[in-house]
Amino acid sequence: MNSGLNRARILVTRPAAQAENLSNLIAQHGGMPIRFPTLEIVEERPDPGLLSQATASDWLIFTSTNAVDFAIKAFGGKMPVLRKFKIAAVGAATADALRQSGWPVDCVPASEFNSEGLLAEPELQALAGMRCVIVRGIGGREKLAESLRNRGAEVIYLEVYSRRQPVMDSSDLRADIAQGRLDAVTITSVEALQNLLAMLDGESIVLLKSILLVVMSERIGQAAEDSGFKQIAVSAQPTDAAILENLTTLLNGENSGRSN
Repeated sequence: MNSGLNRARILVTRPAAQAENLSNLIAQHGGMPIRFPTLEIVEERPDPGLLSQATASDWLIFTSTNAVDFAIKAFGGKMPVLRKFKIAAVGAATADALRQSGWPVDCVPASEFNSEGLLAEPELQALAGMRCVIVRGIGGREKLAESLRNRGAEVIYLEVYSRRQPVMDSSDLRADIAQGRLDAVTITSVEALQNLLAMLDGESIVLLKSILLVVMSERIGQAAEDSGFKQIAVSAQPTDAAILENLTTLLNGENSGRSN
C-alpha cells in the first residue's frame, strides 16, 4: 500500500492561526492542503473580579490550547504570585501549551483527551467544598461543569475567547466541490462543521456530504452523521498526527470508519 497522500486535495477548516501544523503535515506527505477556516477565534477580556476568583480557586481547568493562550494573556503573561490552585488540562496539547508557558500541570487524562477522560482521573473525584474554575471559550459544553458540581465543587467559568463564523468568499471552494476536486474534509469541532455548512450553498452541501470527512471525536462524527454525511472517519486521538494517519489510510483504499 502506498503510504503517501498522492496529491489528494484535503480541506483544512481549522482557524487561520491554527491551521499551519496540519497543513504542513498534509503537504509533507504528498497531499495538497486547501485552507478554508470555518472558525475565527476572538479574545474576550474577563472581568478582573473573575481573575481574582480564579487565583483563589482550588483547580484551574483548561479546556483547549486557545484557553491557555488567552488566559495567560489575561493574567499578564505570567503565573499569579502565591497561587494555591492546581492545574488540569483536558488533553495532551493543552498540557503542552501550559508547560511551554511555564505553568505546571497537575492533572491530564492518561489517554482519552476530552472532558470524560479528565473526569475519570483520580485527582478530580473528591471535590466537596472546592472551587473549580473552568477556563474556556464562551459557549462551550456543560458536561464538565455539571459533573464537577455533582461531586460537590463550586464551579466558575473564566471565558477568555469567543468563536465566530468568519466572513469568507466560498466561491473557490464551491468550484472545487462542484468539479470533484476535493478528496477529503477535516473537521475539528461541531461548530466548525455547522459553520462550514452555513458558508456553502445547497448544491455544494449535497455534494460535500459524499466526500470523505475526517473528524476528531465520536461526538463530531455523530453530528456529521445527523447532518447526512455519507463517509465519516473518527481519528483515534484528537491530534493532527492522528488525522493524517486516518487520511493516509482511507485515501489509499482501506475502508474504515462509518458509512451511511
